[in-house]
Amino acid sequence: MPEYLQARVEACYQIAERYYQRSFLRPEISFKLRGQKAGVAHIDDNLLRFNPQLYAENREHFLLHTVAHEVAHMVAYAVYGKGIRAHGAQWQAIMNNLYELPALRCHNYRVARTLKTHYLYRCTCSARKPFMLSAQRHARIKKGTVYLCKSCRSALTYTQQQVQA
Repeated sequence: MPEYLQARVEACYQIAERYYQRSFLRPEISFKLRGQKAGVAHIDDNLLRFNPQLYAENREHFLLHTVAHEVAHMVAYAVYGKGIRAHGAQWQAIMNNLYELPALRCHNYRVARTLKTHYLYRCTCSARKPFMLSAQRHARIKKGTVYLCKSCRSALTYTQQQVQA
C-alpha cells in the first residue's frame, strides 16, 4: 500500500522539478496520522504524514488529490518561503498549474466517528448533572490540575464512572 503513495509523492516532485527547473529535498513520509485529516505537511521537519485508514478507503482519489495537496505545500514553501499562506495564491497556483487539480482546502472523505471515553465528575451543586471530562483533562487532574465548577466554584471530584460518547 505505501509503495503507491511514495511513488505518487515522487511523481509530484518530478513535475515540480521540471516546472521550476530545480531540485527539491524529498521529505520523510509517515503513515501515522489518525482522525479526520487525510494528510499533513510539516514544513519545518520536512515530513509528510498521511492517514492510512482514509488512504485505504479512498485510494484512487487520495493518491491523485491528497498527495498532490500535501506535496504542493512543501513545494510552495521551498519556492516562496515561509511568509506565504498555507492555502494562498502560491499553493493554489501549484495545484492548478503544475498538478492540474482543483485547489481544495479540505477533503470530503467519509470519516467514521469513534466513540471516546469521558470521565464523570461532580461538584457540590447537587442539582447539576455530572461533568463529562475528556481523557486528557482526567489525566491532568490525576497529575494535580484542579478544575472548578463555574456555578459554585468547588473543585470537581471524580465519580469513578465513565461513559462512551
